[in-house]
Amino acid sequence: MPRTLLAAARRFAGLLLLALAAWAAPAQAQGDDAMLLVAHPSLRDVDYRHTVLIAAPAPDGGHVGVILNRPTRRPLASLFPQHEPSKKVIDPVYYGGPFSRGALVALVKIEGTPGNGTVALTRTLHMAFRANIIDQIIETTPNEARYYVGYVGWRPGELKGEFDRGLWSVLNVDTDTVFRKDTDGLWEELLQQTRRIRAKTGTVHDFAAAGKSWTVPD
Repeated sequence: MPRTLLAAARRFAGLLLLALAAWAAPAQAQGDDAMLLVAHPSLRDVDYRHTVLIAAPAPDGGHVGVILNRPTRRPLASLFPQHEPSKKVIDPVYYGGPFSRGALVALVKIEGTPGNGTVALTRTLHMAFRANIIDQIIETTPNEARYYVGYVGWRPGELKGEFDRGLWSVLNVDTDTVFRKDTDGLWEELLQQTRRIRAKTGTVHDFAAAGKSWTVPD
């Protein structure tokens, strides 16, 4: 989401977060609608330059996601020094995006669902927004998840507009990529992958969430 849209978008970010936290994922989430977004080299916005995101449809008709390749140097325990289970988390906290930077979001690998207040990205990968669900994840399977401060949100139709402008290339979600330990060079690798696919087929991905197949401009 370019910076020119951020001021307006932040006004509804809190409402979107509340809607996501209240959403009953088992009843509404379809799974396998998530996608990897690879920023085009021309996207120079400081929040999104050289980023790889995971995104999925949100209950309001828009999309929600987190940035995958912006690790911080802070362990989770530094955010919750009085919470003993947080000390078991090995990976650092990641910067998930410019919306609700004070909120903690988790991506968790699990068969089934962690509970309400989660978005199903695939059948075994979920994005959790609700504090009690994240606490449960930390306490039971701390290293089967990755933790993010902030997230990215798009209004209904906004992500399609960004595709039409050529801001993103799209790839299928791969769990190993999502939980890759060393994200240095991830953007470059996936950018080359999208270029090879585009050169071979003329398109990068069937955008299942919108029911359309889009050719991503060079």
